[in-house]
Amino acid sequence: MADDIHDLTALDQWTLLQRGDLTPIQLADHYLGRIESLNPKIGAFVTVTPDAARERAAYVEASVPRTAQLWGLPIGDKDLWRRAGVPAGFGSRLLTGYVPDESDEIVLDLDAAGAVSLGKTGAPEFGLPSYTETLVAPPVRNPWDLERGAGGSSGGAAAAVASGMLPFAPGSDGGGSVRIPAAACGLVGLKPSRGRVPSGSGLESLGGLVVDGPLARTVEDAALLFDGMIARRDGRVDHRFAVRAPEDDTAFLGYAVRGEGRFQLGAMTTSAWDDDYEITIDQDALAALDLAIAEFASFGHGIEETSLKPDPTYAPAFTSIWKAGAARIPAEGDALQLLEPLTRWLVEQGRAMDARELSGALAALTAFERSLIRQLSTFDAVLTPATALSARPIGWYDQMDGERNFAQQVQYTPFTSMVNVSGLPAIVLPVSQTSDGQPMGVQLIGRPGGEAVLLALGAQLQRRVRWQDRRPPIW
Repeated sequence: MADDIHDLTALDQWTLLQRGDLTPIQLADHYLGRIESLNPKIGAFVTVTPDAARERAAYVEASVPRTAQLWGLPIGDKDLWRRAGVPAGFGSRLLTGYVPDESDEIVLDLDAAGAVSLGKTGAPEFGLPSYTETLVAPPVRNPWDLERGAGGSSGGAAAAVASGMLPFAPGSDGGGSVRIPAAACGLVGLKPSRGRVPSGSGLESLGGLVVDGPLARTVEDAALLFDGMIARRDGRVDHRFAVRAPEDDTAFLGYAVRGEGRFQLGAMTTSAWDDDYEITIDQDALAALDLAIAEFASFGHGIEETSLKPDPTYAPAFTSIWKAGAARIPAEGDALQLLEPLTRWLVEQGRAMDARELSGALAALTAFERSLIRQLSTFDAVLTPATALSARPIGWYDQMDGERNFAQQVQYTPFTSMVNVSGLPAIVLPVSQTSDGQPMGVQLIGRPGGEAVLLALGAQLQRRVRWQDRRPPIW
């Protein structure tokens, strides 16, 4: 079995751990071997911590109850998160050599769930771009085509899972940063509702944009990790920020395993960016959407075409919030020159903004949130393409012109950021492949707190399409 552990789902690996047929140390060693072999070609990990991982695996086996949600399962920490004693570079020359003394809450919650961290997965500078190419590390390459990128900002996490260096991985999503790399790398990526994951709730971020969510090869594995990210104490949800009612502590894994229900679905190809940017949806993206629509219709779901009302306030408001968020990066004076051109442009633009523009942008996005939820309220979930284009080639983005770079990101992924603004849950599903083997996905946007429906729908589609059987050439 030692040679094919990574062929198993995370849920299967968890079962072996629970039975005692596999130990946390054996599992960590297996994946550390995969990382040693594959990471030089892909660049998914920016830091690998084999000694700490083995020590942690031994501790989990000896001292953590097997009832812990992720007992013994390997993960990687996104390099936008701090783990005490491990370098945290945030994808930037600005923080070269920074080793935090304390761990972030999401890291502590994953530890409490029994996970074993093998190191830090790559992210772009401060998580701002939707691709993972930095000046501090080699670009994170797509396991399906090493000349293409893995997306971002959870690009390292996605590449690690898609290549079998991890069974699944946690990420964060402020404008699509879980869903975009999931689509690029042929994975399931879940962006939770605002407030659902206590330690990555979004409530503390500007505009409520950034939430934490899982990337995995199957819907069940995504749900398993999702449950582990939702902090539980004695089997009950820690309600620091959780949107669940106190009496509702049902695990999400059951919805993914059962895959039950008939729902009313919408399907659309419009986005909130359409008024300000020329968005062209590739035929492969449309084909993936058509396939998902046809499959869901065959299951008996109601499906209706829909579209968004034009909203000229969205693009300038979101852009202002993105710039304002960057303005808080701790770079002053000459240190600004350590930032990459896109980041520096965002920081300078954000710091030039006055309070009137910022408050106006926040008000516009709040109005958009209410409008989007109202427009989609007749549906249990709404289908869109995951991205407008297939995974972009390494070096495709303009690294010197910040404004053009931002436009390129919008044109690649116009369907994701509006979900962050609205606080809604969404899941990306890797339904098809292009003629040259590149993954293409669809996105399902749910109602507020509607992750269970998204997981059930994803499970139904997975049974028919069976994307979990696909492997990239490097596998």
